Amino acid sequence: MFTLRELLGRHRTVLLLDSASSRIQTGLLRRERAALWESAETDAGSGLFACVEKLLARAGSPEQPLHFAEIDAILFCDGPGSVLGIRTAAVALRTWKTAYSQTHYSYCCLAVVGAFLARQENLRSFSVIADARRESWHCLSVDHAGALGPLRRIPAAKLTGALVQPSHFRHWSALPAGVRGVPYDLAVQLPAIDDAALFHDAPEPDAFLHEEPTYVTWTPQIHRAPA
Repeated sequence: MFTLRELLGRHRTVLLLDSASSRIQTGLLRRERAALWESAETDAGSGLFACVEKLLARAGSPEQPLHFAEIDAILFCDGPGSVLGIRTAAVALRTWKTAYSQTHYSYCCLAVVGAFLARQENLRSFSVIADARRESWHCLSVDHAGALGPLRRIPAAKLTGALVQPSHFRHWSALPAGVRGVPYDLAVQLPAIDDAALFHDAPEPDAFLHEEPTYVTWTPQIHRAPA
């Protein structure tokens, strides 16, 4: 795992894509230069690419925007959250990979929120949650020492302790009692925790899955009239 500080030491220009929530967030992070951010509250199929285009235009000159080939690495949120939004970003990365040679890294949005609250608010012994549907929740716990636990999927009835939910994350199940809404703003949160090891190598970008899907083998049979 890597910190943001380490990645910017390795790569001069880094693009960030986050379409896990209803608010798309994109960033252009460059060594020794101010970060640029663009966001949009629209569908990922159009908003993600519009935001990237704006970033490239802002990073270059009025006559010549930054070329995509000048991006050295891409960070993307692999979940949990909007599966359609996350997979839209993953498909884009796989497509760009055929033409460019960027290195890809993934991160968990709940880990960003948990690390930020533990650092900035000195919050301890709490869990960051996001709806996993079917009366279950994605859950990442922070212990009494501020250490992040693994991402788990937990039935709603088994959620306990202090709970927070990031803003702009949709939910279909009823919110657990006492849950606190907190911001999810990468432009503010990531610089504050740039020494936290949150990023993984992601050579084959895809949405996070708690377990790989399983399939039942279908055995074809000839239909016959009842005896």
